[in-house]
Amino acid sequence: MSVQVFGLPVSRGVAIGRAVLVASSRVDVAHYFVEPHQIREEITRLGVARDLVCSELESLKQEVQGDTPAELVALLDVHVMLLNDDVLASATCQWIEERHYNAEWAVAAQLDALTRQFDEMEDDYLRERKSDVEQVAERLLQALARADRACMPPILRHGAVSTQGDETPLVLVANDISPADMMQFKGSVFRGFVTEVGGRTSHTAIVARSLDIPAVVGAREASRLVHQDDWVIIDGDAGIVIVDPSPMVLEEYRFRQRQGQLERDRLARLRGRPAVTLDGHRVELLANIELPGDTPAALEAGAEGVGLFRSEFLFMNRAGELPDEHEQYEAYRVAVQSMRGLPVTIRTIDIGADKPLDRMSVNELKHDHTLNPALGLRAIRWSLADPDMFEGQLRAILRAAVHGPVRLLVPMISHPNEIRATLEAVERARITLVAEGTPHGVVTLGAMIEVPAAALMLPRFLRHFDFVSIGTNDLIQYTLAIDRADEAVAHLYDPWHPAVLALIANTIRMAQAAGKGVSVCGEMAGDPEFTEVLLSFGLRSFSMHPTQLPTIKQRILRTEMAALAGLAERVLDADDPKQAGLSPVRKTNVVAQAA
Repeated sequence: MSVQVFGLPVSRGVAIGRAVLVASSRVDVAHYFVEPHQIREEITRLGVARDLVCSELESLKQEVQGDTPAELVALLDVHVMLLNDDVLASATCQWIEERHYNAEWAVAAQLDALTRQFDEMEDDYLRERKSDVEQVAERLLQALARADRACMPPILRHGAVSTQGDETPLVLVANDISPADMMQFKGSVFRGFVTEVGGRTSHTAIVARSLDIPAVVGAREASRLVHQDDWVIIDGDAGIVIVDPSPMVLEEYRFRQRQGQLERDRLARLRGRPAVTLDGHRVELLANIELPGDTPAALEAGAEGVGLFRSEFLFMNRAGELPDEHEQYEAYRVAVQSMRGLPVTIRTIDIGADKPLDRMSVNELKHDHTLNPALGLRAIRWSLADPDMFEGQLRAILRAAVHGPVRLLVPMISHPNEIRATLEAVERARITLVAEGTPHGVVTLGAMIEVPAAALMLPRFLRHFDFVSIGTNDLIQYTLAIDRADEAVAHLYDPWHPAVLALIANTIRMAQAAGKGVSVCGEMAGDPEFTEVLLSFGLRSFSMHPTQLPTIKQRILRTEMAALAGLAERVLDADDPKQAGLSPVRKTNVVAQAA
Protein backbone atom coordinates (compact mmCIF):
# COMPACT_ATOMS: atom_id res chain seq x y z
CA MET A 1 0.00 0.00 0.00
CA SER A 2 1.29 3.44 -0.95
CA VAL A 3 2.25 5.76 1.92
CA GLN A 4 3.06 9.47 1.92
CA VAL A 5 5.53 11.04 4.34
CA PHE A 6 5.54 14.82 4.62
CA GLY A 7 8.61 16.94 5.31
CA LEU A 8 10.27 20.19 4.25
CA PRO A 9 11.22 20.71 0.59
CA VAL A 10 14.86 21.81 0.47
CA SER A 11 16.14 20.94 -3.00
CA ARG A 12 14.09 21.02 -6.17
CA GLY A 13 13.31 18.19 -8.52
CA VAL A 14 12.14 14.61 -8.40
CA ALA A 15 14.15 11.53 -7.48
CA ILE A 16 12.84 8.00 -8.01
CA GLY A 17 14.64 4.93 -6.76
CA ARG A 18 14.92 2.08 -4.33
CA ALA A 19 15.37 3.08 -0.69
CA VAL A 20 18.66 2.53 1.11
CA LEU A 21 18.14 2.96 4.86
CA VAL A 22 21.30 4.00 6.66
CA ALA A 23 21.77 4.73 10.34
CA SER A 24 23.27 8.18 10.92
CA SER A 25 26.41 6.64 12.37
CA ARG A 26 26.96 4.75 9.11
CA VAL A 27 26.27 7.48 6.55
CA ASP A 28 30.00 7.76 5.91
CA VAL A 29 30.34 4.04 5.09
CA ALA A 30 31.60 3.68 1.52
CA HIS A 31 28.72 3.14 -0.91
CA TYR A 32 29.63 2.03 -4.41
CA PHE A 33 28.86 -0.73 -6.88
CA VAL A 34 31.35 -3.39 -7.91
CA GLU A 35 31.56 -4.79 -11.39
CA PRO A 36 30.54 -8.45 -11.95
CA HIS A 37 34.15 -9.59 -12.22
CA GLN A 38 34.91 -7.96 -8.82
CA ILE A 39 32.19 -9.79 -6.86
CA ARG A 40 34.39 -12.73 -5.86
CA GLU A 41 37.15 -10.37 -4.76
CA GLU A 42 34.71 -8.37 -2.65
CA ILE A 43 33.37 -11.49 -0.94
CA THR A 44 36.98 -12.47 -0.23
CA ARG A 45 37.56 -9.05 1.36
CA LEU A 46 34.57 -9.65 3.57
CA GLY A 47 35.84 -13.09 4.58
CA VAL A 48 39.31 -11.76 5.39
CA ALA A 49 37.78 -9.06 7.59
CA ARG A 50 35.60 -11.63 9.36
CA ASP A 51 38.61 -13.88 10.04
CA LEU A 52 40.54 -10.88 11.34
CA VAL A 53 37.78 -9.92 13.79
CA CYS A 54 37.40 -13.54 14.95
CA SER A 55 41.12 -13.69 15.62
CA GLU A 56 41.00 -10.43 17.57
CA LEU A 57 38.10 -11.66 19.69
CA GLU A 58 39.81 -14.98 20.43
CA SER A 59 42.95 -13.13 21.48
CA LEU A 60 40.87 -10.84 23.66
CA LYS A 61 39.28 -13.86 25.34
CA GLN A 62 42.72 -15.18 26.23
CA GLU A 63 43.77 -11.81 27.66
CA VAL A 64 40.73 -11.43 29.92
CA GLN A 65 40.81 -14.92 31.46
CA GLY A 66 41.22 -15.12 35.23
CA ASP A 67 39.29 -12.69 37.38
CA THR A 68 37.14 -11.54 34.47
CA PRO A 69 33.41 -12.16 35.00
CA ALA A 70 32.13 -15.18 33.12
CA GLU A 71 29.45 -12.99 31.53
CA LEU A 72 32.08 -11.02 29.61
CA VAL A 73 33.71 -14.15 28.22
CA ALA A 74 30.28 -15.46 27.26
CA LEU A 75 29.56 -12.18 25.45
CA LEU A 76 32.73 -12.54 23.41
CA ASP A 77 31.66 -16.09 22.56
CA VAL A 78 28.35 -14.75 21.30
CA HIS A 79 30.15 -12.26 19.05
CA VAL A 80 32.36 -15.00 17.62
CA MET A 81 29.28 -17.15 17.05
CA LEU A 82 27.55 -14.33 15.19
CA LEU A 83 30.59 -13.80 12.98
CA ASN A 84 30.65 -17.49 12.08
CA ASP A 85 26.91 -17.78 11.55
CA ASP A 86 26.42 -19.16 8.02
CA VAL A 87 22.98 -17.60 7.60
CA LEU A 88 24.21 -14.13 8.53
CA ALA A 89 27.29 -14.49 6.33
CA SER A 90 25.31 -15.71 3.32
CA ALA A 91 22.74 -12.90 3.71
CA THR A 92 25.55 -10.32 3.69
CA CYS A 93 27.18 -11.94 0.65
CA GLN A 94 23.82 -11.88 -1.09
CA TRP A 95 23.90 -8.07 -1.13
CA ILE A 96 27.22 -8.28 -2.96
CA GLU A 97 26.20 -11.02 -5.40
CA GLU A 98 22.72 -9.78 -6.30
CA ARG A 99 22.94 -6.01 -5.82
CA HIS A 100 26.65 -5.58 -6.53
CA TYR A 101 27.17 -3.66 -3.24
CA ASN A 102 30.71 -3.26 -1.98
CA ALA A 103 31.56 -5.19 1.20
CA GLU A 104 31.12 -2.24 3.61
CA TRP A 105 27.76 -1.35 2.12
CA ALA A 106 26.64 -5.00 2.30
CA VAL A 107 27.50 -5.16 6.01
CA ALA A 108 25.66 -1.90 6.72
CA ALA A 109 22.61 -2.97 4.66
CA GLN A 110 22.34 -6.33 6.42
CA LEU A 111 22.79 -4.66 9.80
CA ASP A 112 19.97 -2.22 9.07
CA ALA A 113 17.72 -5.07 7.96
CA LEU A 114 18.46 -7.03 11.15
CA THR A 115 18.04 -3.96 13.34
CA ARG A 116 14.50 -3.49 12.05
CA GLN A 117 13.73 -7.16 12.77
CA PHE A 118 15.04 -6.88 16.33
CA ASP A 119 13.00 -3.72 16.94
CA GLU A 120 9.82 -5.58 15.98
CA MET A 121 10.43 -8.46 18.42
CA GLU A 122 8.10 -8.62 21.43
CA ASP A 123 10.53 -10.44 23.70
CA ASP A 124 12.62 -7.89 25.64
CA TYR A 125 15.64 -10.16 25.92
CA LEU A 126 15.76 -10.89 22.20
CA ARG A 127 15.17 -7.23 21.35
CA GLU A 128 18.18 -6.23 23.44
CA ARG A 129 20.41 -8.62 21.45
CA LYS A 130 20.36 -6.01 18.71
CA SER A 131 23.34 -4.34 20.37
CA ASP A 132 25.42 -7.51 19.94
CA VAL A 133 24.76 -7.55 16.21
CA GLU A 134 25.58 -3.84 15.96
CA GLN A 135 28.87 -4.27 17.79
CA VAL A 136 29.88 -7.17 15.55
CA ALA A 137 29.00 -5.19 12.44
CA GLU A 138 30.99 -2.18 13.66
CA ARG A 139 34.01 -4.43 14.21
CA LEU A 140 33.62 -5.79 10.68
CA LEU A 141 33.43 -2.27 9.22
CA GLN A 142 36.55 -1.25 11.12
CA ALA A 143 38.39 -4.33 9.89
CA LEU A 144 37.38 -3.59 6.30
CA ALA A 145 38.58 -0.02 6.69
CA ARG A 146 41.98 -1.31 7.81
CA ALA A 147 42.22 -3.81 4.96
CA ASP A 148 44.44 -3.08 2.02
CA ARG A 149 42.33 -1.57 -0.74
CA ALA A 150 45.14 -0.39 -2.96
CA CYS A 151 43.99 -2.65 -5.79
CA MET A 152 40.61 -0.90 -5.94
CA PRO A 153 40.26 1.77 -8.65
CA PRO A 154 40.49 5.18 -6.92
CA ILE A 155 37.27 6.40 -8.52
CA LEU A 156 35.34 3.66 -6.76
CA ARG A 157 36.65 4.74 -3.38
CA HIS A 158 34.72 7.95 -3.86
CA GLY A 159 31.42 6.31 -4.73
CA ALA A 160 31.25 6.25 -8.50
CA VAL A 161 28.21 4.76 -10.17
CA SER A 162 28.82 1.68 -12.24
CA THR A 163 26.52 0.38 -14.97
CA GLN A 164 24.65 -1.55 -12.32
CA GLY A 165 24.00 1.72 -10.46
CA ASP A 166 22.59 3.35 -13.59
CA GLU A 167 20.09 0.53 -13.95
CA THR A 168 19.00 0.66 -10.31
CA PRO A 169 18.59 4.25 -9.08
CA LEU A 170 18.85 4.58 -5.31
CA VAL A 171 17.75 7.14 -2.73
CA LEU A 172 19.11 7.48 0.79
CA VAL A 173 16.90 7.55 3.88
CA ALA A 174 18.54 8.48 7.20
CA ASN A 175 17.78 10.19 10.47
CA ASP A 176 20.27 12.92 9.65
CA ILE A 177 23.21 13.64 7.35
CA SER A 178 25.98 16.04 8.28
CA PRO A 179 27.10 18.69 5.76
CA ALA A 180 30.49 16.98 5.59
CA ASP A 181 28.89 13.63 4.75
CA MET A 182 26.77 15.40 2.14
CA MET A 183 29.93 16.19 0.19
CA GLN A 184 30.31 12.48 -0.50
CA PHE A 185 27.17 12.66 -2.64
CA LYS A 186 29.10 14.21 -5.53
CA GLY A 187 29.16 11.52 -8.17
CA SER A 188 27.68 9.00 -5.75
CA VAL A 189 25.14 6.26 -6.35
CA PHE A 190 22.31 8.20 -4.72
CA ARG A 191 19.86 10.30 -6.72
CA GLY A 192 18.26 12.00 -3.71
CA PHE A 193 17.87 11.78 0.05
CA VAL A 194 15.37 11.99 2.88
CA THR A 195 16.19 12.84 6.50
CA GLU A 196 13.97 12.77 9.56
CA VAL A 197 15.43 15.96 11.04
CA GLY A 198 16.72 19.25 9.67
CA GLY A 199 15.44 22.61 8.50
CA ARG A 200 15.01 24.29 5.13
CA THR A 201 18.16 26.37 5.55
CA SER A 202 20.35 23.97 7.49
CA HIS A 203 23.78 23.56 5.96
CA THR A 204 22.87 20.03 4.88
CA ALA A 205 19.96 21.46 2.88
CA ILE A 206 22.20 24.16 1.41
CA VAL A 207 24.74 21.60 0.22
CA ALA A 208 21.91 19.49 -1.24
CA ARG A 209 20.82 22.46 -3.33
CA SER A 210 24.38 23.13 -4.44
CA LEU A 211 24.64 19.52 -5.65
CA ASP A 212 21.22 19.78 -7.32
CA ILE A 213 20.02 16.66 -5.48
CA PRO A 214 16.26 16.37 -4.81
CA ALA A 215 15.87 16.26 -1.05
CA VAL A 216 13.29 16.37 1.74
CA VAL A 217 14.24 16.96 5.38
CA GLY A 218 12.26 16.93 8.61
CA ALA A 219 10.30 13.89 7.37
CA ARG A 220 9.51 12.41 10.76
CA GLU A 221 9.00 8.63 10.90
CA ALA A 222 10.59 8.15 7.46
CA SER A 223 12.92 5.43 8.72
CA ARG A 224 9.97 3.59 10.24
CA LEU A 225 7.63 3.85 7.27
CA VAL A 226 10.20 3.20 4.55
CA HIS A 227 11.66 -0.30 4.29
CA GLN A 228 14.93 -1.33 2.75
CA ASP A 229 14.54 -1.66 -1.05
CA ASP A 230 11.11 0.02 -1.22
CA TRP A 231 10.47 2.07 -4.33
CA VAL A 232 10.38 5.70 -3.25
CA ILE A 233 9.58 9.02 -4.92
CA ILE A 234 11.16 12.16 -3.47
CA ASP A 235 9.27 15.29 -4.46
CA GLY A 236 11.79 18.00 -3.64
CA ASP A 237 9.37 20.73 -4.74
CA ALA A 238 6.46 19.81 -2.47
CA GLY A 239 8.37 18.12 0.39
CA ILE A 240 6.60 14.78 -0.05
CA VAL A 241 8.04 11.27 0.06
CA ILE A 242 5.85 8.64 -1.62
CA VAL A 243 6.57 5.06 -0.56
CA ASP A 244 5.56 2.16 -2.83
CA PRO A 245 3.81 4.39 -5.39
CA SER A 246 1.16 3.06 -7.75
CA PRO A 247 2.10 2.64 -11.44
CA MET A 248 0.02 5.71 -12.34
CA VAL A 249 1.74 7.93 -9.76
CA LEU A 250 5.13 6.54 -10.76
CA GLU A 251 4.55 7.42 -14.41
CA GLU A 252 3.33 10.91 -13.49
CA TYR A 253 6.53 11.63 -11.59
CA ARG A 254 8.70 10.16 -14.35
CA PHE A 255 7.01 12.62 -16.71
CA ARG A 256 7.83 15.44 -14.28
CA GLN A 257 11.45 14.27 -14.23
CA ARG A 258 11.64 14.51 -18.02
CA GLN A 259 10.01 17.95 -18.00
CA GLY A 260 12.46 19.16 -15.37
CA GLN A 261 15.40 18.04 -17.46
CA LEU A 262 14.00 19.80 -20.54
CA GLU A 263 13.67 23.01 -18.52
CA ARG A 264 17.27 22.74 -17.28
CA ASP A 265 18.46 22.19 -20.84
CA ARG A 266 16.57 25.26 -21.99
CA LEU A 267 17.99 27.44 -19.22
CA ALA A 268 21.50 26.19 -19.97
CA ARG A 269 21.34 28.06 -23.28
CA LEU A 270 21.49 31.34 -21.33
CA ARG A 271 25.03 30.55 -20.13
CA GLY A 272 26.82 32.92 -22.49
CA ARG A 273 24.43 35.83 -22.10
CA PRO A 274 25.27 38.64 -19.65
CA ALA A 275 22.71 39.28 -16.92
CA VAL A 276 21.23 42.58 -18.10
CA THR A 277 17.70 43.80 -17.43
CA LEU A 278 15.39 44.82 -20.27
CA ASP A 279 16.34 48.47 -19.74
CA GLY A 280 20.10 47.88 -19.64
CA HIS A 281 21.01 47.47 -15.95
CA ARG A 282 23.97 45.10 -15.56
CA VAL A 283 23.83 42.55 -12.73
CA GLU A 284 26.78 40.47 -11.51
CA LEU A 285 26.05 36.77 -10.95
CA LEU A 286 28.58 34.84 -8.87
CA ALA A 287 28.78 31.24 -7.66
CA ASN A 288 28.98 29.68 -4.20
CA ILE A 289 31.30 26.66 -4.04
CA GLU A 290 32.49 24.21 -1.37
CA LEU A 291 35.63 22.71 -2.95
CA PRO A 292 38.07 23.61 -5.75
CA GLY A 293 36.52 20.90 -7.90
CA ASP A 294 33.29 22.90 -8.01
CA THR A 295 34.77 25.62 -10.24
CA PRO A 296 34.04 23.87 -13.57
CA ALA A 297 30.33 23.77 -12.67
CA ALA A 298 30.48 27.48 -11.80
CA LEU A 299 32.01 28.34 -15.17
CA GLU A 300 29.61 26.03 -16.99
CA ALA A 301 26.68 27.87 -15.37
CA GLY A 302 28.06 31.20 -16.58
CA ALA A 303 29.25 32.58 -13.23
CA GLU A 304 31.33 35.75 -13.39
CA GLY A 305 33.40 34.68 -10.41
CA VAL A 306 33.16 32.94 -7.07
CA GLY A 307 31.23 34.98 -4.54
CA LEU A 308 31.68 32.47 -1.72
CA PHE A 309 34.24 29.67 -1.35
CA ARG A 310 33.24 27.87 1.85
CA SER A 311 36.73 26.92 3.00
CA GLU A 312 35.48 24.92 6.01
CA PHE A 313 34.73 21.95 3.77
CA LEU A 314 38.49 21.49 3.35
CA PHE A 315 38.62 20.87 7.10
CA MET A 316 35.76 18.40 7.41
CA ASN A 317 35.72 14.60 7.38
CA ARG A 318 39.25 14.55 8.75
CA ALA A 319 39.72 12.54 11.92
CA GLY A 320 43.39 13.46 12.12
CA GLU A 321 45.22 16.71 11.55
CA LEU A 322 43.59 19.68 9.87
CA PRO A 323 44.92 20.73 6.45
CA ASP A 324 48.19 22.62 6.85
CA GLU A 325 49.12 25.84 5.07
CA HIS A 326 50.56 24.09 2.03
CA GLU A 327 47.53 21.86 1.49
CA GLN A 328 45.21 24.84 1.78
CA TYR A 329 47.37 26.91 -0.56
CA GLU A 330 47.19 24.18 -3.20
CA ALA A 331 43.39 24.03 -2.89
CA TYR A 332 42.99 27.80 -3.15
CA ARG A 333 45.50 27.97 -6.01
CA VAL A 334 43.58 25.37 -8.00
CA ALA A 335 40.31 27.27 -7.45
CA VAL A 336 41.83 30.63 -8.42
CA GLN A 337 43.57 29.30 -11.53
CA SER A 338 40.49 27.32 -12.58
CA MET A 339 38.41 30.50 -12.64
CA ARG A 340 40.65 31.91 -15.41
CA GLY A 341 41.13 35.41 -14.08
CA LEU A 342 37.67 35.82 -12.59
CA PRO A 343 37.57 36.88 -8.92
CA VAL A 344 37.41 34.25 -6.16
CA THR A 345 36.03 35.17 -2.73
CA ILE A 346 37.45 32.86 -0.06
CA ARG A 347 35.62 32.88 3.25
CA THR A 348 37.78 32.03 6.24
CA ILE A 349 36.75 28.87 8.04
CA ASP A 350 33.15 29.00 9.29
CA ILE A 351 33.09 26.12 11.75
CA GLY A 352 30.50 25.57 14.45
CA ALA A 353 26.80 24.88 15.06
CA ASP A 354 25.80 22.22 12.48
CA LYS A 355 29.30 22.16 10.93
CA PRO A 356 31.60 20.76 13.64
CA LEU A 357 35.01 19.30 12.92
CA ASP A 358 35.59 15.62 13.55
CA ARG A 359 38.35 16.35 16.03
CA MET A 360 36.22 18.64 18.18
CA SER A 361 34.89 17.52 21.50
CA VAL A 362 31.23 17.65 22.42
CA ASN A 363 31.94 20.52 24.79
CA GLU A 364 33.48 22.57 22.00
CA LEU A 365 31.10 22.63 19.10
CA LYS A 366 28.84 19.62 18.71
CA HIS A 367 25.17 19.97 19.53
CA ASP A 368 24.55 19.85 23.24
CA HIS A 369 21.28 19.77 25.16
CA THR A 370 22.35 22.55 27.51
CA LEU A 371 24.11 24.92 25.11
CA ASN A 372 23.11 26.62 21.88
CA PRO A 373 25.98 25.97 19.46
CA ALA A 374 24.71 28.62 17.03
CA LEU A 375 25.62 31.22 19.67
CA GLY A 376 28.91 29.64 20.68
CA LEU A 377 32.51 29.45 19.51
CA ARG A 378 32.06 29.49 15.75
CA ALA A 379 33.31 31.23 12.59
CA ILE A 380 35.65 34.17 13.27
CA ARG A 381 35.39 33.59 17.02
CA TRP A 382 36.89 30.15 16.58
CA SER A 383 39.58 31.42 14.19
CA LEU A 384 40.69 34.13 16.61
CA ALA A 385 40.74 31.56 19.42
CA ASP A 386 43.21 29.44 17.39
CA PRO A 387 45.75 31.99 16.08
CA ASP A 388 48.16 29.41 14.65
CA MET A 389 45.45 27.81 12.52
CA PHE A 390 44.15 31.23 11.48
CA GLU A 391 47.57 32.49 10.47
CA GLY A 392 48.14 29.37 8.38
CA GLN A 393 44.87 29.91 6.52
CA LEU A 394 45.53 33.61 5.98
CA ARG A 395 49.01 32.90 4.65
CA ALA A 396 47.61 30.28 2.26
CA ILE A 397 45.00 32.71 0.95
CA LEU A 398 47.54 35.50 0.49
CA ARG A 399 49.86 33.12 -1.36
CA ALA A 400 47.03 32.00 -3.65
CA ALA A 401 46.39 35.63 -4.59
CA VAL A 402 49.53 35.49 -6.75
CA HIS A 403 47.57 33.39 -9.25
CA GLY A 404 44.55 35.64 -9.73
CA PRO A 405 42.17 38.12 -8.07
CA VAL A 406 41.26 36.98 -4.54
CA ARG A 407 38.85 38.48 -2.05
CA LEU A 408 39.10 37.47 1.60
CA LEU A 409 35.77 37.28 3.44
CA VAL A 410 35.41 37.13 7.24
CA PRO A 411 32.31 35.35 8.62
CA MET A 412 30.10 36.28 11.59
CA ILE A 413 32.12 39.33 12.59
CA SER A 414 30.10 41.53 14.93
CA HIS A 415 32.32 43.46 17.36
CA PRO A 416 34.86 46.28 16.93
CA ASN A 417 37.40 44.16 18.80
CA GLU A 418 36.94 41.38 16.24
CA ILE A 419 37.50 43.84 13.41
CA ARG A 420 40.74 45.02 14.98
CA ALA A 421 41.96 41.50 15.79
CA THR A 422 41.17 40.27 12.26
CA LEU A 423 42.98 43.15 10.57
CA GLU A 424 45.99 42.59 12.81
CA ALA A 425 46.00 38.87 11.99
CA VAL A 426 45.95 39.59 8.25
CA GLU A 427 48.81 42.06 8.63
CA ARG A 428 50.88 39.59 10.69
CA ALA A 429 50.42 36.93 8.04
CA ARG A 430 51.52 39.38 5.33
CA ILE A 431 54.58 40.48 7.32
CA THR A 432 55.76 36.90 7.86
CA LEU A 433 55.44 36.18 4.13
CA VAL A 434 57.45 39.31 3.31
CA ALA A 435 60.13 38.38 5.84
CA GLU A 436 60.46 34.90 4.31
CA GLY A 437 60.45 36.19 0.77
CA THR A 438 57.42 34.00 -0.01
CA PRO A 439 55.46 35.20 -3.05
CA HIS A 440 52.02 36.49 -2.17
CA GLY A 441 49.42 38.83 -3.58
CA VAL A 442 47.11 41.60 -2.49
CA VAL A 443 43.59 40.69 -1.42
CA THR A 444 40.51 42.84 -0.98
CA LEU A 445 39.09 42.37 2.50
CA GLY A 446 35.39 41.90 3.16
CA ALA A 447 33.03 41.17 6.04
CA MET A 448 29.93 39.04 6.12
CA ILE A 449 26.87 40.81 7.43
CA GLU A 450 24.98 37.98 9.13
CA VAL A 451 24.58 39.26 12.70
CA PRO A 452 22.19 42.15 13.43
CA ALA A 453 24.95 43.94 15.36
CA ALA A 454 27.05 44.07 12.18
CA ALA A 455 24.17 45.47 10.13
CA LEU A 456 23.43 48.11 12.78
CA MET A 457 27.02 49.30 12.99
CA LEU A 458 27.73 49.03 9.27
CA PRO A 459 29.31 52.51 8.87
CA ARG A 460 32.11 51.42 11.22
CA PHE A 461 32.59 48.22 9.21
CA LEU A 462 32.78 50.15 5.96
CA ARG A 463 35.71 52.19 7.31
CA HIS A 464 37.79 49.02 7.54
CA PHE A 465 36.54 46.68 4.80
CA ASP A 466 36.57 46.94 1.02
CA PHE A 467 33.25 45.17 0.56
CA VAL A 468 30.48 43.41 2.48
CA SER A 469 28.53 40.26 1.69
CA ILE A 470 25.13 39.67 3.25
CA GLY A 471 24.69 36.12 4.54
CA THR A 472 20.91 36.03 4.67
CA ASN A 473 20.67 32.53 6.20
CA ASP A 474 22.33 33.47 9.47
CA LEU A 475 21.02 37.05 9.40
CA ILE A 476 17.46 35.67 9.45
CA GLN A 477 18.38 33.14 12.14
CA TYR A 478 19.94 35.67 14.48
CA THR A 479 17.42 38.44 13.81
CA LEU A 480 14.45 36.18 14.56
CA ALA A 481 16.17 34.09 17.29
CA ILE A 482 15.45 30.84 15.43
CA ASP A 483 17.79 27.86 15.07
CA ARG A 484 17.51 27.21 11.33
CA ALA A 485 18.66 23.59 11.77
CA ASP A 486 15.77 22.79 14.12
CA GLU A 487 12.71 21.52 12.25
CA ALA A 488 10.57 22.19 15.34
CA VAL A 489 10.78 25.94 14.68
CA ALA A 490 11.45 25.82 10.93
CA HIS A 491 8.02 27.29 10.21
CA LEU A 492 9.06 30.47 12.06
CA TYR A 493 12.09 31.01 9.83
CA ASP A 494 10.82 33.81 7.60
CA PRO A 495 12.98 35.65 5.03
CA TRP A 496 10.00 37.95 4.36
CA HIS A 497 10.01 39.24 7.94
CA PRO A 498 9.95 43.08 7.87
CA ALA A 499 12.94 43.33 10.23
CA VAL A 500 15.06 41.09 8.00
CA LEU A 501 14.14 43.00 4.85
CA ALA A 502 14.87 46.33 6.54
CA LEU A 503 18.35 45.18 7.60
CA ILE A 504 19.12 43.94 4.07
CA ALA A 505 17.84 47.09 2.38
CA ASN A 506 19.74 49.39 4.76
CA THR A 507 22.95 47.40 4.33
CA ILE A 508 22.76 47.65 0.53
CA ARG A 509 21.93 51.36 0.65
CA MET A 510 24.70 52.30 3.09
CA ALA A 511 27.35 50.23 1.33
CA GLN A 512 26.55 51.79 -2.01
CA ALA A 513 26.50 55.29 -0.48
CA ALA A 514 30.01 54.64 0.85
CA GLY A 515 31.20 53.42 -2.54
CA LYS A 516 31.81 49.89 -1.25
CA GLY A 517 30.86 46.65 -2.97
CA VAL A 518 27.89 44.73 -1.59
CA SER A 519 26.50 41.34 -2.53
CA VAL A 520 24.06 38.79 -1.16
CA CYS A 521 25.49 35.27 -0.85
CA GLY A 522 22.76 33.62 1.23
CA GLU A 523 19.87 31.51 0.00
CA MET A 524 17.77 34.55 -0.85
CA ALA A 525 20.14 35.33 -3.72
CA GLY A 526 19.20 32.10 -5.47
CA ASP A 527 15.47 32.31 -4.74
CA PRO A 528 13.59 33.79 -7.73
CA GLU A 529 10.86 35.05 -5.40
CA PHE A 530 13.33 37.66 -4.12
CA THR A 531 15.06 38.67 -7.35
CA GLU A 532 12.94 41.74 -8.12
CA VAL A 533 12.82 42.78 -4.46
CA LEU A 534 16.60 42.67 -4.09
CA LEU A 535 17.01 44.53 -7.38
CA SER A 536 14.62 47.20 -6.12
CA PHE A 537 16.75 47.53 -3.00
CA GLY A 538 19.64 48.40 -5.30
CA LEU A 539 21.49 45.08 -5.25
CA ARG A 540 23.60 44.44 -8.34
CA SER A 541 25.66 41.44 -7.18
CA PHE A 542 24.09 38.04 -6.44
CA SER A 543 26.04 34.94 -5.35
CA MET A 544 24.38 31.54 -5.37
CA HIS A 545 24.84 27.85 -6.11
CA PRO A 546 25.71 27.26 -9.77
CA THR A 547 22.56 25.21 -10.26
CA GLN A 548 20.40 28.21 -9.31
CA LEU A 549 22.20 30.69 -11.54
CA PRO A 550 20.36 30.07 -14.85
CA THR A 551 16.94 30.54 -13.20
CA ILE A 552 17.97 33.86 -11.63
CA LYS A 553 19.57 35.03 -14.88
CA GLN A 554 16.35 34.34 -16.75
CA ARG A 555 14.44 36.32 -14.13
CA ILE A 556 16.81 39.28 -14.53
CA LEU A 557 16.63 39.15 -18.32
CA ARG A 558 12.84 39.44 -18.08
CA THR A 559 12.88 42.34 -15.62
CA GLU A 560 12.60 46.04 -16.39
CA MET A 561 14.00 48.20 -13.59
CA ALA A 562 11.64 51.06 -14.41
CA ALA A 563 8.72 48.75 -13.62
CA LEU A 564 10.16 48.17 -10.14
CA ALA A 565 9.89 51.81 -9.16
CA GLY A 566 8.35 52.03 -5.70
CA LEU A 567 8.59 48.29 -5.08
CA ALA A 568 11.19 48.66 -2.31
CA GLU A 569 9.04 51.18 -0.46
CA ARG A 570 5.92 49.04 -0.81
CA VAL A 571 7.70 45.95 0.51
CA LEU A 572 9.35 47.75 3.43
CA ASP A 573 6.14 49.52 4.44
CA ALA A 574 3.78 46.57 4.00
CA ASP A 575 2.25 44.58 6.82
CA ASP A 576 2.57 41.58 4.49
CA PRO A 577 5.86 42.13 2.60
CA LYS A 578 5.59 38.82 0.76
CA GLN A 579 2.30 39.80 -0.83
CA ALA A 580 3.73 43.14 -1.89
CA GLY A 581 6.97 41.59 -3.13
CA LEU A 582 5.40 38.86 -5.24
CA SER A 583 3.25 41.25 -7.25
CA PRO A 584 5.62 43.70 -8.94
CA VAL A 585 4.57 45.21 -12.27
CA ARG A 586 7.03 43.66 -14.70
CA LYS A 587 7.32 43.83 -18.44
CA THR A 588 8.19 40.69 -20.33
CA ASN A 589 8.90 40.91 -24.05
CA VAL A 590 8.77 38.12 -26.55
CA VAL A 591 12.55 37.95 -26.92
CA ALA A 592 13.05 37.39 -23.21
CA GLN A 593 10.38 34.70 -23.14
CA ALA A 594 12.04 32.90 -26.04
CA ALA A 595 15.30 32.87 -24.07
